Amino acid sequence: MELSVFQIILLCLLILLVLVLPLTVHKVEENLEAFLFACGAVAVSVTGMWSWDLIKTALEDPIKITLAVLIAGLLFKRFHHTVQRITKKTVSVIGLRATLALIVLVLGMTSSVITAIIAALILAEIVPLLPITRKGRVQLVVYSCFAIGMGAVLTSIGEPLGTIVLSKLKGAPHYADFWFLVEHLGWFVLGGNILLALLATRIEEEKTATAKAIQQNDAEHTVKSIAVRAAKVYLFVMALVLLGDGLKPLAVMTISHLSENSLYFINMLSAILDNATLAAIEITPDISTRNLTFLLMSLIISGGMLIPGNIPNIICASKLKINSKEWAKSAVPLGAVLMVAYFIVLHAAL
Repeated sequence: MELSVFQIILLCLLILLVLVLPLTVHKVEENLEAFLFACGAVAVSVTGMWSWDLIKTALEDPIKITLAVLIAGLLFKRFHHTVQRITKKTVSVIGLRATLALIVLVLGMTSSVITAIIAALILAEIVPLLPITRKGRVQLVVYSCFAIGMGAVLTSIGEPLGTIVLSKLKGAPHYADFWFLVEHLGWFVLGGNILLALLATRIEEEKTATAKAIQQNDAEHTVKSIAVRAAKVYLFVMALVLLGDGLKPLAVMTISHLSENSLYFINMLSAILDNATLAAIEITPDISTRNLTFLLMSLIISGGMLIPGNIPNIICASKLKINSKEWAKSAVPLGAVLMVAYFIVLHAAL
């Protein structure tokens, strides 16, 4: 659809507000789900994209994720003492630093099989049990969510992004099968996951943190807290559906005129938009495997930079009460470095 200059200005201002207000206004930070929902509704209204199909999608899409969060929360309520024992035993046997690296690497590389949602739920359960500082917990979650986002794209099981890509490329000339993304992205994802795991070994230890953290973690396993967390995730995902659809006309209009290199960095919008939405716009059956690799790596890296960028971010931030400013402080510099590093590596390797 054609957008007027007025609509373009309004949408650009909206993007700016979504990026800035959660980091600068405490009330917005405390009510991020409601804020993003309002922004999504405004975006859809500005572009005139309201329809019964969109409302149905916005109501239905969060259901599976919400149920996964709810069911997993109830299961962890039943078995969280077992998880505590296993975590404590692992740290005592192989050491804290090896445990931290193992968490990042294993969750990152298995997320394409167990799904990004399950990987994030496991991460959110384990992190409070580790003898690390508050800053260290935030760093570990950020490193792990970057790793999960990278790993989950490798199959159609891990997250919607992989499903969309394989569906679009299943015909000529790519004939993409289940292993297509593993073949083309596997080494880049593995390298990134290893780097993130190594970064995790530098996290600061705090020997007095465990007992207090376990008490706080026990308090998070009430039925009420589990239900509230699931409801927040539902609203968050609904908000992202609306925001993605509302901004889609602007993305379509902009992306069609960009070069490969420009598009790589423009994909940093994935920090606030569903990367599957951008992938659906950018990826066509005739795309080269080189361009595909550039686009996908930029999308999955950018998705880790802010809380709205990926479902694992949302789940972990909600469970561990990580605010937008804390997340951005750790994730934005890391994401920027990864973006530049992969840009150089991909140009050298492809």
